[in-house]
Amino acid sequence: MEGMSMPLSMGSSVSSTRHSTLSTLIPTPTASTGGTDNMDNNMEGMGDMETQVGGCKISMLWNWDTVDTCFLSESWQVKSPGGFAGLCIGIVLLVILLEFLRRASKIYDRYLIRQHARATKVLAATSVNNSTDTANGALIVKEGTTALPHTTPFRPKLWQQGIRALLHTLHFALAYWIMLLAMYYNGYIIICIIIGAFIGFFLLQWERLSPRSDGETGFDSGTEATGCHG
Repeated sequence: MEGMSMPLSMGSSVSSTRHSTLSTLIPTPTASTGGTDNMDNNMEGMGDMETQVGGCKISMLWNWDTVDTCFLSESWQVKSPGGFAGLCIGIVLLVILLEFLRRASKIYDRYLIRQHARATKVLAATSVNNSTDTANGALIVKEGTTALPHTTPFRPKLWQQGIRALLHTLHFALAYWIMLLAMYYNGYIIICIIIGAFIGFFLLQWERLSPRSDGETGFDSGTEATGCHG
């Protein structure tokens, strides 16, 4: 009997060892549920990081957020309704400034064309006055009975082209900045951009229109020496 008790005790120890090994390999329902809860919590944390970055509300979907919203950087954070109202006014003014830069480029081009037209008139008058074919060339040109040649196309000087390039660069940079603000999909910001575009065009693009043979219209083209392309 004593000899039989030893194998039985060894068998029971082996079975208990197998049971403990299987219990460690196979998770219990309680452990599985806890793992699922932890995974859900991690997913929720990742979702919070998508909308809360450094205390800023950032969304890539259409939203109407006001307070705690950030634009372009964490330092540009709106912390009060009044600050958001000031931001909206500033964006309206930015879009108006964009239209002003566009108008300034057109005005400067027209200034260059008028300057070239005056130089062409002076050159034509000088050539007529010095001509031996007309005795009273100066009087004829003054009375307008002699048709002056049309203004020919010209290439701006280096410094003139530099000013044109500067105006274009400022216009391009400001337009790109406004586009970045619109990419936050904030409804108030987009409405302010639209309002600024309306006010800016209404005030700064209110021009005198006149028909042309090429189907274009121009500003004060009836009073200028040449038709200026805007």
